[in-house]
Amino acid sequence: QVQLVESGGGLVQAGGSLRLSCAASGRTFSSYAMGWFRQAPGKEREFAAAISRNGANTYYADSVKGRFTISRDNAKNTVYLQMNSLKPGDTAVYYCGTQSRAFVIYTDYGAYDYWGQGTQVTVSS
Repeated sequence: QVQLVESGGGLVQAGGSLRLSCAASGRTFSSYAMGWFRQAPGKEREFAAAISRNGANTYYADSVKGRFTISRDNAKNTVYLQMNSLKPGDTAVYYCGTQSRAFVIYTDYGAYDYWGQGTQVTVSS
């Protein structure tokens, strides 16, 4: 079992920045692909960004490409999401998830094994 704890959310004005962190328990963090998804009120959870096990490959939704950067530190069992040029449309609860399958499907919510409790990001106009 993996436990994930997100942090770093908050209230920010449009154009501002936030850095989310997701700390994982256990000693096998480097064996998991990691993803960030977000869910706005009344909407389904959607893919935002993902990163491969060794951090060499990253993937982004079109809506965040060029503004968000995902990274990971396997020595610290932590994945990050740097969010710049935030827009009101980025307002959502942000969740990190792990995926252990050999063939990773980064953008599929159902392919992830474990999730954190989420952290709220609110962007005011």
